[in-house]
Amino acid sequence: MTNIVMNVLVLVALTAVSWPVLRRMRGWPLLWASVHVCLLTMVFDTIMIDVGLYEYATDKILGVYVWGAPLEDFAYAIAAAVFVPVLWVLLGRSPRTSSRARVAATAPATPAGRDDEVTG
Repeated sequence: MTNIVMNVLVLVALTAVSWPVLRRMRGWPLLWASVHVCLLTMVFDTIMIDVGLYEYATDKILGVYVWGAPLEDFAYAIAAAVFVPVLWVLLGRSPRTSSRARVAATAPATPAGRDDEVTG
């Protein structure tokens, strides 16, 4: 199995599983994040390949390169840019990390049933 086939299968499976969440999300932020992550992938994959950190088996890739990075590498960038926000929505915010919980925790609490009485 070539890398592109594996990438397409993984992206299709992730899309199918997360479709209920994806269709409720706005598309432009996901597209914007995907473009930026792909640009970073293009730059840093090219550098890592040029310095010899890793090599690809030529029989497993298509041979299409974008500025030195194989086309198959961009599937991982797209998956991260799209499906990390999906996980964020699915997992939700915990009360511990919510800004509302922090405000409530730092607000001065008055004991119930006590008024400012002067004792004398």
